[in-house]
Amino acid sequence: MNTQRLLTALALTGGLAFGSFWYWAGEHWSVYATTAAATDRTPLYYRDPDGVPLWSAGPKKNDGGRDYLPVYDDDKAILDPIKPKQQVDTSRKVMYYRNPMGLPDTSPVPKKDSMGMDYVAVYEGDNTDDGSIKLSPGKIQRTGVKSEPAERLPIRVSIKAPGTIQLDERRVSVIAMRAESFVQKVADVTTGTLVKAGQPLMEIYSSAVASAAADYLATITSDTVGRVERYRNGSRQRLTNLAVPEQVISEIDKSHVAPVTVRWSSPRDGIVLERNAIEGMRANPGDVLFRIADISAVWALVDVAERDLGSIEVGQPVSIRARSFSGRTFSGKISVIYPQVNRDTRTARVRIELDNPDFALLPDMYIDADIDTADGAPVLAVPENSVLDTGSRQAVLVDKGEGRFEPRAVKVGRRGGGFIEIRDGLAAGEAVVTSANFLIDAESNLKAALKGFAEATQQPSNGASGYAMGDHK
Repeated sequence: MNTQRLLTALALTGGLAFGSFWYWAGEHWSVYATTAAATDRTPLYYRDPDGVPLWSAGPKKNDGGRDYLPVYDDDKAILDPIKPKQQVDTSRKVMYYRNPMGLPDTSPVPKKDSMGMDYVAVYEGDNTDDGSIKLSPGKIQRTGVKSEPAERLPIRVSIKAPGTIQLDERRVSVIAMRAESFVQKVADVTTGTLVKAGQPLMEIYSSAVASAAADYLATITSDTVGRVERYRNGSRQRLTNLAVPEQVISEIDKSHVAPVTVRWSSPRDGIVLERNAIEGMRANPGDVLFRIADISAVWALVDVAERDLGSIEVGQPVSIRARSFSGRTFSGKISVIYPQVNRDTRTARVRIELDNPDFALLPDMYIDADIDTADGAPVLAVPENSVLDTGSRQAVLVDKGEGRFEPRAVKVGRRGGGFIEIRDGLAAGEAVVTSANFLIDAESNLKAALKGFAEATQQPSNGASGYAMGDHK
C-alpha cells in the first residue's frame, strides 16, 4: 500500500515536471509521454485512455472518470501505453500456442506473428474429446448467444396448395330430347338465371311423345281389366322412357286429356349454365337444350406437391381463401385424394367439398388451400433456427452451462409453426442454442482445425530434424 502511494506521488510530481502521465492499469503502471509544446496545439480528436476503441471530437471523460487523451496530426504527442507482456498461467500446463488472429498456425513455444502480436496459450483441459467449445462470458454477451430448452408440444404443419372451384358432378342436370322434337316455346330463362325445381323451361312437340300419351290415355279410360292393366303400365313406362316429366304424366291421369305439346320443367334448383333451346328449332335425339347446376355445394380441386402427400389424409380440415374475397375463409374437409400424380408438375389432385349457400364461389374461380395436418400429439421439438442443416446432416448446439457448448447430431421430423420435431439425439429439457449458433459452429470448426495442427506439431516430418508446421514465421 505504501509503495502504491509513493508511486502515485512520483507520478503526479513527474507528470507536472516532465509532461508525463502515469496511470494504474490494474496490475501494472503505464505511462503516456507528453511534451510541454503539446498544449499549444489543437488536437485532431480525443481517444479513450484505457485503449478501448472509443473516440470523441472534444474533451470528455470515460466511465471511470478519466479524461480522454488528445491525438495530434503528427501522432507523436501521445504515445501508445506500454502493453504488458502476455501473462502465462504457470499453474496450468500449456499444450501449444495458437495464432492470435485465428489463423490455422500453432507453435509449441511462445512466439510472435508478423505483426508482433504474441501467440495465445492454449492450456490442457481447454480441449475436450467430445468436440465441445468453451466461450468466455464476454464473447457470449457480445455475440448474443441465447438458449431455449427442448420441450414436448404439438407441431402444426400447414400445407398450402393452389386450386380452382369446380362443380359437384352429382349436382349437374342436362335436359336433352330422346326423340325427334320441335321447340314450340321457350320460357324467359337465359344463361345464368337461377331456377327452381319444377319451373317451366320450354314447350316441346314430339310425335313420339304425343303417340305415347294417346296410348296411355286409352288405357286409363278403358273399363276393361286384366290384360289392359298390364298394357296401361307399359304405356306409362313408354312415357317415362321418353323422359316426359312426371308432372305431365300426373296431369294426364287427372284431366284424361292427351296434350299436343309437352311442357318441360327444371329437374332441380340451380343456375342455368347452358341454354341451347330456340323457338321453332328442331331437336334431334341427344341434343342438349339446357344444362343446369346446383352450386349450393361445390368442389375445390387443389394440387398438392408430391413431397406433402404423406402428410395428408381424407377427413383433414381445410381452409379455403378465394382470391376474389381476401378477408373471407371457407371451411371444408378432404373428401378424395386422387390416385395419380401429374408427371409434369409432380402434384396430386385433392378434392375438398365446400358449402356455398350464398353462391359466392363460382366455377373455375382461383383459390388457395391451407391444409392443417396437425394430429394434436405432442412431440419433442426445438425452435427452427436452432438446427444447423447442411442438407445431409442436421445438428444442434447443446448448452452445457458455464460457457460450454456441445455440437450434437440429431434426426429431425416435421416442421411447422417455427418448430422442428427432434426424433433422436436430444432429450427433453436440454437447452439448445437458438441465436448466434452459426458463430459458435464456426468457432468449433476452428478449434478442431487448430487441434489437428497441434497434433501435427508433435510429430516430426519424415527426414526432418524436428521441423513441424507452426515453427516458422
